[in-house]
Amino acid sequence: MAVTKLASRPKKQRSVKDRVSEAEWKVRTDLAAAYHLATIYGMTDIILTHFSARVPGTEHFLLNAYGLMFDEVTASNLVKVDQEGNLIEDITGMGVNKAGFVIHGCIHGARTDALCVLHTHTRAGIAVAAMSEGILPLSQHSARIVDNVTYHDYEGIALDLDERKRLAADLGPTSRVMILRNHGLLTMGETVREAFDLMYYLDCACQIQIDALTAGPEQVLKMSEDADRKSTRLNSSHVALSRMPSS
Repeated sequence: MAVTKLASRPKKQRSVKDRVSEAEWKVRTDLAAAYHLATIYGMTDIILTHFSARVPGTEHFLLNAYGLMFDEVTASNLVKVDQEGNLIEDITGMGVNKAGFVIHGCIHGARTDALCVLHTHTRAGIAVAAMSEGILPLSQHSARIVDNVTYHDYEGIALDLDERKRLAADLGPTSRVMILRNHGLLTMGETVREAFDLMYYLDCACQIQIDALTAGPEQVLKMSEDADRKSTRLNSSHVALSRMPSS
């Protein structure tokens, strides 16, 4: 009598949440939420921009899988990579965009205070990035970030690892807001909340600037230096609030 061998049941794989630390899972959920907020606020460019966050206590960081729309990103499907771009965790099998790794790996490597880095290609952001004067002190929104902005000249699609040295040098040791000339916007923070807060104000400031300039440059009224200084001082309390960890 023939005996049929029954196939053994595959072992149930532990979920990403069960495999990672509590601190990493918290960062994953915050970063995934930022991707969905970007969808709500119109900050996406199909699949071609990136938000990243450092895994606490490691040199690894999390990025979106290359090919997912922002509203498809979840805490579990974020890809974990190391500073050399090696995949540590990727349940999607899709990997990451090399340009995203070059930019985000650079910032995370250069700045120990960069827990989170956001990079966008919004229409208003690119328009201001193409202006010689960059961001102008035209509104309370711009006052939130104008004294903290640094600039990096466009060198083509960010695939050259050598560009990372120049990008880090242009960002400097303290700036948390950067305009990538002819390219887009970048913010960083000690929390995901802080990085997103800065990106929200930066993108709003760009939108306001584009709208104001439709009246003609001669009609645009810049804030006085005194008003700009007062607004900057008031913003310090806002910065402290945005650095508080989310509950």
